[in-house]
Amino acid sequence: MSEETDLVTSKKLEQKLFDYVRLRLGDSMVEVELGAEDYENNLTRAVEVFRTRSSFGVEESFAFLAVQKDTQIYTLPEEVQFVRKIWRRSIGDLGNGGSNFDPFIGGYYNAYILNAGRSGGLLSLELFTDYQFQINRMFGGDIDFNFNSVTKKLSLIRRPLDTQEHLLLQIYNLKPVVQLLSDYRSLTFLKEYVLSLCKITLGEAREKYGNIPGPSGGTTLNGAALKSEGYAEIERLHTDIGLYRFGETPLGLVTG
Repeated sequence: MSEETDLVTSKKLEQKLFDYVRLRLGDSMVEVELGAEDYENNLTRAVEVFRTRSSFGVEESFAFLAVQKDTQIYTLPEEVQFVRKIWRRSIGDLGNGGSNFDPFIGGYYNAYILNAGRSGGLLSLELFTDYQFQINRMFGGDIDFNFNSVTKKLSLIRRPLDTQEHLLLQIYNLKPVVQLLSDYRSLTFLKEYVLSLCKITLGEAREKYGNIPGPSGGTTLNGAALKSEGYAEIERLHTDIGLYRFGETPLGLVTG
């Protein structure tokens, strides 16, 4: 899916969310004093909260990096939050030859374990795996690096000497907004959070006036009540995230 298609889809999903919030606020019966920028601002805030509080707001993925000669610093996309590991397909000087290897070759070499009557077996596969691990450590298969999550700068400790190599990065990045709006779990949170923020926004505005004079003694605005409802619902949503109700990954078994 192209970026242009993603943008169109995202706008349609955002509008459906705004329509849901608008109707929940009673806009079909009374005029709600919120503009388009208010809905957009509250959605931005809801997405930020979900990404910082919920593990479902990020994802693990892989990306390729084309090495440039004599270039040690590379700028990654804004959505990248953390670089966990870098893999190479060769050992030796970075981008300057070396012995190529494929981590899946071990399976090919040990395919005979499926055939009865042959020697070797799982021990051979284990020894070959240990051999590859030690070769990486001794002859430049592993790359030391630093990643700045603010500037998105990836710094390779070694200077590349050629442009013939592509590195495989294991990264953690933010899920695009279009994905969050498409998944029913994150969408449930965003709809209710935006609704709560809109109540607080309306409450702030209405509380400034308190009441409107009129022929029958005036009308009392519900600013304080809206703010109270909004804050209570936000507190509940934060608790629900802690209870893994929006697709979060629960903690594993902890001993000690």
